[in-house]
Amino acid sequence: PMGETGRRPVRRAVMLLLWVVLCESAWAGNDVHFLIPGGAGGGWDTTARAVGTALESTGLIDRASYENRSGAGGAKGFAYMQGRRARSESILMVTSTPILVRTLRPEFRQDWRQLTPVASIIGDYGALMVRADAPWRDLRALIGALRAAPRSVKFAGGSNRGDLDHLILAGAFKAFGVPPGEARYVPYGAGGAATLALLSGETPAMAATIGDAMGPIRDGSVRVLAIAAPQRLRQLPDVPTFSELGYPFEFLNWRGFFAVPDVDPAMLARFETLLIELSSSAKWQQALDRHGWIPVEHRGEAFAAYLDRQEDQILLLLDALAAAPTSGPVR
Repeated sequence: PMGETGRRPVRRAVMLLLWVVLCESAWAGNDVHFLIPGGAGGGWDTTARAVGTALESTGLIDRASYENRSGAGGAKGFAYMQGRRARSESILMVTSTPILVRTLRPEFRQDWRQLTPVASIIGDYGALMVRADAPWRDLRALIGALRAAPRSVKFAGGSNRGDLDHLILAGAFKAFGVPPGEARYVPYGAGGAATLALLSGETPAMAATIGDAMGPIRDGSVRVLAIAAPQRLRQLPDVPTFSELGYPFEFLNWRGFFAVPDVDPAMLARFETLLIELSSSAKWQQALDRHGWIPVEHRGEAFAAYLDRQEDQILLLLDALAAAPTSGPVR
């Protein structure tokens, strides 16, 4: 039988292993790993890193880590989260409104309900914009041109047909009483490319979210005719909303976070508490000002209910586009 002398190394090894496990558990308990389903420098990446940095600098967490899993418009990252089975894993996936579009399009076979909605944290409202030298001085002038000849104006956008910017344009057309399928939408690879097309004169107008063109808007080279927000924005107090001009239409591209399927309730509560405390911190306010972001906060069940409502809105817009006769390339 093993004597006391023989037992000591085994006991020390067991205690060392237990200490390592406990330390790792404690460390992991105050860390957050951010899964980013897009490439470096994009909107998802910028949001996740800004949130993680602010959480660290306020002392709310010890460490934030980041992982970019881009591909298929976010589907690769979504599939990775679907496969996570550790209910108490401290991992958050950043995403935004296009996750609802993918839910409604059968080719993706992914549904946002397969993950756990945690919270939205910021948002960017849709808008119609023109170059500063465009002939349409206001929204009513543009609507007059569209009602007379719906396909007389080309609109740049930074997403594919049937995706975010195309839906903004479809919603605006619907509010104007013009068939959404008549819109001449020219898709570009990203919001920056669409803005360059607008500035270069490739297209005279653009449908996008405000954040895609904030620089040219501020320097006066792009004019915003109307914004799809419930009220005027503090950052752009002179820009009217569609609704105040008599065309009720709101469209928000939120950004927020999802947890793994069937996440542990305690972990979900921790995530929500972290984001609540973050939203009231000076560090986060500095990040909002630096990026020109608008705080849009929905949490837990309220977030899921909001997603249900926006999904209904997107479905109506997709149906309106699908019902229209298709046309050839518009470039």
